[in-house]
Amino acid sequence: MDVLLWLATTPTPSGTPGVDPEDVTPGFIGFVAIAVLAVAVVFLLIDMLRRIRRAGYRADVNEQLDAEEKAGAEARDAERATDVDGQDIDPAR
Repeated sequence: MDVLLWLATTPTPSGTPGVDPEDVTPGFIGFVAIAVLAVAVVFLLIDMLRRIRRAGYRADVNEQLDAEEKAGAEARDAERATDVDGQDIDPAR
């Protein structure tokens, strides 16, 4: 019960009597600054997402090209492994 009495009698802080509330607000200039920052962040996010997506597409294309190059090299190796008569050369024989 003493705690409630103590809380009830504790003075609450009041504002400084000499400060005008308009002097401590950001005003129009602060609003414009935050709006410009928000627009810049949105454009940066859009650009970043576009670059990440483009990098992913490039990685996919590079994987396809590597797979095609590997398949072509395997086909050339198989073609070279035949002798003049068209028979397969088997090194195990």
